[in-house]
Amino acid sequence: MNAHLVWRVARRSSLARRGFAAVLAACALLGGCDRPDQSAAVPAAAELTGNVAFEATGYYCGMLLADHAGPKGQIHLAQRDKPLWFSSVRDTVAFTRLPEEPRNITAMYVNDMGQARDWEHPEAGTWIDATKAWYVIESDRRGGMGAPEAIPFGERSAADAFRQAHGGKVLRLKEIPDAYVLGPVDLQPAGKGTPTQGDPAEHSSTHSSAQPAPAAAAAAPGATRP
Repeated sequence: MNAHLVWRVARRSSLARRGFAAVLAACALLGGCDRPDQSAAVPAAAELTGNVAFEATGYYCGMLLADHAGPKGQIHLAQRDKPLWFSSVRDTVAFTRLPEEPRNITAMYVNDMGQARDWEHPEAGTWIDATKAWYVIESDRRGGMGAPEAIPFGERSAADAFRQAHGGKVLRLKEIPDAYVLGPVDLQPAGKGTPTQGDPAEHSSTHSSAQPAPAAAAAAPGATRP
């Protein structure tokens, strides 16, 4: 190999090293080339105020949220301006467990019942990140559709105090069993522990691919989604 060829090879190697170094530097400045874009803003929780309070309907039941008591939920999806509303936290969690539902969730909020002063209609400003909440399940309080509820709290101490008063278990979102939000239920009055009197068929509904929200479907058969 002559001297001229050796010089050309060395020069190319040097340029390649410089180019690679420049790429690494650019990646460092951008926060890493192999990382997802973290700059997109997470949508804020929508409030059930003004016209929204009279228009928001449950994703599964198709009924007005204003007509149902207890904590509620909202899920934001990518490329969708408005959130999906849920008349209960149970149905909100069920949405994330059903394989046929969209997976492009950008934010998920539930009412912090430790902040809310009104169980029937939690006030504006009580929404919290559902992934950071503590949940009381199997208590003697029922959700908006009369089904067993996963009652959310922003603080563990508030969840523990509620559990001591109403029974149940305190869990994180991922710890809530699928069977609790997808399985068969006995519908009872919201916030109560006494069974309702009505059609027996209304007391044996289940979440499934054909009937995705047991409580909602039992209350409003054939309701369409918004």
